[in-house]
Amino acid sequence: MEERIARGLAALGLTPPPDAAPKLAEYGRLLLEQNQVMNLTAITEPDQVVDLHFLDCAALLTLGVDFRDKSLIDVGTGAGFPGLPLKILEPSLRLTLLDSLGKRVRWLESVCEALSLDNIACLHARAEEQALAEGFRDGFDLVTSRAVAALPLLCELCLPYVKVGGLFLAMKSVDSGEELNQAGRAIAKLGGRLLPPVDYEIPGCGVRHRVVRVEKLSPTPKGYPRRWAKIQKAPL
Repeated sequence: MEERIARGLAALGLTPPPDAAPKLAEYGRLLLEQNQVMNLTAITEPDQVVDLHFLDCAALLTLGVDFRDKSLIDVGTGAGFPGLPLKILEPSLRLTLLDSLGKRVRWLESVCEALSLDNIACLHARAEEQALAEGFRDGFDLVTSRAVAALPLLCELCLPYVKVGGLFLAMKSVDSGEELNQAGRAIAKLGGRLLPPVDYEIPGCGVRHRVVRVEKLSPTPKGYPRRWAKIQKAPL
């Protein structure tokens, strides 16, 4: 796994810290081990974990966005994607991993400890509730999400966390054009501006994915995000 990671990172044009590939390989081992008792990922082949998790997340570092010394919250992080791979590859990140399932958050805390990662907060909370808290609302340089929710819903959950001038990066499939069209109204209402999406190919497997980029132009208006039931029932 470690050798495949190193080759893939090189193919992306990245020069990571010397310990990045070993740490990612250990992360992969811990993920597959825990996945036997907890539903963390449907991907169970080590090579696919490398390609479809680690290298997919690492591709965010090739977009021309400066991650150095930035604050980042990964909303609905699940098994830690993309937040933890980004932190391993760019150690200066000040990272918050947010998830609504307590047992996942406790596992993420154990992974951070096992990998000797610092400056990480693992937070058990609902995204739409935590976004109202002081220090979180309009508080992060970068917000990421790899969740499968529709983009209009994701924007309402995630854009409130982005500080003015920051970016929301949503990892999506390349056939998400209709979602982009549907999200335009939500993005404008929440204080954002849609930038051209970036498509990329994961090295070694030929899979293409897309990063949707939203720039925060103004603070999110009061009243957003709404309660989850309302978000689902009446998307912006």
